[in-house]
Amino acid sequence: MGNTYFFTGFPGFIASQIIRYMMKESYEIDHIYALVLPDMINEAEKEIERLSEDKLIDKTQFTILPGDITKDNLGIADEYMASLRGAVTHVFHLAAIYDLAVPKDVAYLVNVQGTSKVNEFVKEMNKLQRYIYFSTAYVAGDRAGTILESELEKNQTFQNYYEETKYEAEVLVKKIFNEVPTTIIRPGIVKGDSITGETIKFDGPYFILNFLDRLRFLPILPNIGRGQVELNLVPVDYIIAASCYLGHASVGEGKTYHLTDPSPYKASEVYTMLMGELLHKKPRGRIPISLTRTFLQIKNLRKVLGVEKESLDYFSYEARFDCSTAKNDLKGSGITCPDFKSGVKEMVAYYNKHKHDKNKQLIIR
Repeated sequence: MGNTYFFTGFPGFIASQIIRYMMKESYEIDHIYALVLPDMINEAEKEIERLSEDKLIDKTQFTILPGDITKDNLGIADEYMASLRGAVTHVFHLAAIYDLAVPKDVAYLVNVQGTSKVNEFVKEMNKLQRYIYFSTAYVAGDRAGTILESELEKNQTFQNYYEETKYEAEVLVKKIFNEVPTTIIRPGIVKGDSITGETIKFDGPYFILNFLDRLRFLPILPNIGRGQVELNLVPVDYIIAASCYLGHASVGEGKTYHLTDPSPYKASEVYTMLMGELLHKKPRGRIPISLTRTFLQIKNLRKVLGVEKESLDYFSYEARFDCSTAKNDLKGSGITCPDFKSGVKEMVAYYNKHKHDKNKQLIIR
């Protein structure tokens, strides 16, 4: 008898890739329930069709449940609730607003109130073996120095409402640790697949590529600030593999994991690598971050460059994420975080191929 999974955040990229990974790695899957917003049902059906065509899943193993994490019982029809209570063994909660520029009310509704509703839902699952909650390493907010996986509430403040509401949501998840077998996943800044370069959105480090690509006509492109802080960039395939392993292994119960790069590069090194691969140039000179931030206050300029102004905060972010628990608990699994440099060629190639795809570019506010 296999496991029965419940996903929020489907047909989002990470949720879909987790399902693909579990199928390819022969996880024992009896059935998958996916909570899907009503206006996303058509896209969810298309994704299930793709999984079926790739011979990764039989469509009869999959049930789409129209719903909304901000509603009581997640908006799930009553006729499904009884069967879910007696069947679900694993809940993957990925639904969230990930935009750094998200307004506070929207972020709070989805990330905090939504997670509260999911917490209530998982407590009703009678056969639950694991609740896997996707947080972010940046719940650390404005803290500096080494951040431990065991730490959370340290009187930090936050750079944006995304960080703040993900922090508040994780506090809520921590409160049910004694009631529900839980694993918290805190990724760093997510980039595309280390082998294929595939990603769903050009955000995070892709803002650097947008910036460079749209200014490629300039004879000289400077560094942004001194670039001495670390940029913790993590390929999505590592996050997926590690999350699946730690979300099933007994060692992962009651743990919080930084799925971060144990040997991250400095911002200036990342910038130089991406410029070299994209433009075959090296940066010359330096423009202060404060001046760059001033330029990005201009909405039309942000739109032209394809860069959110909030992303600049991570060029002066002075925290280092300790991931000792994750490294130790992944020993023997064969799962390790690939070196960022090894995937730069694939990352830039995928960007070049899809940079004009409006569905992959974030709407810059």
